[in-house]
Amino acid sequence: MQSIRNIAILAHVDAGKTTLSERILFTAGEIGRPGNVEEGLATMDYLPEEKARGITIEAGVAHFEWRNIWFNFIDTPGHIDFGAEVDMALSAVEGAVLVVSAANGVETQTMTAWNKLRAAGVRTLLFINKLDNKDYSLDEVLLDVEERLGVRPLLLSLPEYTKGEMSSVVDVISQTRLKHNEDGREEAVPLNSKKASSEALKYYKEAVEFASLFDDLILEQALKGENVSPKDLIRGLENLAKSDEYVLCYAGSALENFGVRSLMTGLSFFLPSPPSFHKKALGQVVRLRYFRGYGEISLFRSMCNLQSSKWPLGFSFYRMKANMLVPEEVIREGDIYAMKSEEKMELGNYLGKDGKTFTLETEEPIRNKYQPLLQTQIECLKIEDYNHIEESLQILSRMDPSFKLARHHEGGYWILHTVGEVQLDVLLARLKREFHCDVRAGEPEVQWQERLMHKVGPIENSFQVGPHKVSVSLSAEPLLDSESDIRLRADFLEEAPREILAGVRSALLETAEVGFLGKGSLVGVLFEIHSLEYTQDVNISMIKKACSDAVSMLFKKASIVLYEPYMALHLECPVEFAGVVTNDIQSRQGKIKEIAGDGKTHSLEAEVPLKEIFGYSTAVRSISKGTAIYDLHLVGFKKRTC
Repeated sequence: MQSIRNIAILAHVDAGKTTLSERILFTAGEIGRPGNVEEGLATMDYLPEEKARGITIEAGVAHFEWRNIWFNFIDTPGHIDFGAEVDMALSAVEGAVLVVSAANGVETQTMTAWNKLRAAGVRTLLFINKLDNKDYSLDEVLLDVEERLGVRPLLLSLPEYTKGEMSSVVDVISQTRLKHNEDGREEAVPLNSKKASSEALKYYKEAVEFASLFDDLILEQALKGENVSPKDLIRGLENLAKSDEYVLCYAGSALENFGVRSLMTGLSFFLPSPPSFHKKALGQVVRLRYFRGYGEISLFRSMCNLQSSKWPLGFSFYRMKANMLVPEEVIREGDIYAMKSEEKMELGNYLGKDGKTFTLETEEPIRNKYQPLLQTQIECLKIEDYNHIEESLQILSRMDPSFKLARHHEGGYWILHTVGEVQLDVLLARLKREFHCDVRAGEPEVQWQERLMHKVGPIENSFQVGPHKVSVSLSAEPLLDSESDIRLRADFLEEAPREILAGVRSALLETAEVGFLGKGSLVGVLFEIHSLEYTQDVNISMIKKACSDAVSMLFKKASIVLYEPYMALHLECPVEFAGVVTNDIQSRQGKIKEIAGDGKTHSLEAEVPLKEIFGYSTAVRSISKGTAIYDLHLVGFKKRTC
């Protein structure tokens, strides 16, 4: 049976990741002509928003064959707002390519992607891109990789130039030159000069030296002065690729299609096969999509071999190439498909062979990993569109685990919680284009936290419609052991019908999610239901209404205090920009926690209010002339002082 490899491609924005994806498909013969991102013709970027912005938003999926191996290939976003797409892609792959631009070296998102790959245990090859510009130094980039990523790079392909233009690439393992044929694809030809042969042999010997550290047979051959065959070298380098101390590197130009063939061969040599899976599982949902004419589609990783006659009733599977779906009759273990089902799927859910979903207790729910800190209020322009907009927002929320939705039932509006402004713009554009929803959006604001100062209540509330009535008594107090949970204490309700308890919990969570001061969600609260009375056959919506109104009556502005989000900032820049960069951080109310440097590079750690660093990427690039790199992550929430 044909081997399978699942790979992802990651990079900083504009490093050439999608361009490389196109050239891989072109080299494999999947497309007859590679599309350019700049022209909006990239095969993998099929959303109108992707074509307009020239960035990847949804992780595109394609397939190709190379060296008799079937590759599932996921092109991931580089923009920071779509980090959830990267995480979802990494849950479905064993190998990855990290693209580094020779123009800028290791950048902020390069380091973030590298850290994610390491944390996920995904074996990674590097592709040094944009070397068609002779002014960019391959040696400097390799040094940058070693210093910033903390690994020793081993180069397995190197570019050649003729009159200042890249003309070919030398493949180190095969000791051949890769030149373009008449179709524009690379083909191997013998090295025809002593200089080229000598240079290639130098890197071959270096590869043997490195591989000997991980392979006893190669070490023995090297000590005896014997030649190490390419087959033995590949075996040794495969062991090296598992190490955290080294990384295999390929160099070239994706735009000019140089070095792509060597990289693809490296992917066939040095990446692992899919692991063993849960025996009872049909597979796992790793992404959700919405296709016009198809509805919701799950990106599905199969965990068994199964003919269509044995698939669960109501399920169908497809090959997915960007936004095209081709029906399949057999699914293979380790392969990735698009899945259509009558039931709504949830991200991360496992699907049994009986068609029923289950989760593994050892795995954290996917949505819990993300904390969007931007909030925007939207409302419908026509009241008759409310239900359609609500349904459409629910679909978009299910597709993106980093986007969270809250609704204000009394006000008749929604609050969108997003990672950043680009993500918000894309969501609003898709809402209009795909679902034909016209909404009015407010200005995005930083999402704060509302916290309770002291115990409030109890308070009683009743709600009646016709013969049906609901009465509830409710109090709330701060949680001393948690700053983020919402908990419910109502022991007597454990004996109530499950839908009643679910309705009460839902009402409390939804009301707290909207908050009361308009700045963010209420967190760190223990609600206690003292009594709940309702008539027989009461509608669950009435119970939710009574509980929601009770919560609103319970809280007053004097009982709530605001906490704002602070970000931990790590920044590095050349020492000549230290003063201007530090002053800029302090002007943003940032507090410098630590300063270090080696005489050439200045580094600092700081804490900055999130509201003060909107647009920081553009600002720091300007004041440091593009030399500064930085990383941001949420450090916590602090009480508002004014």
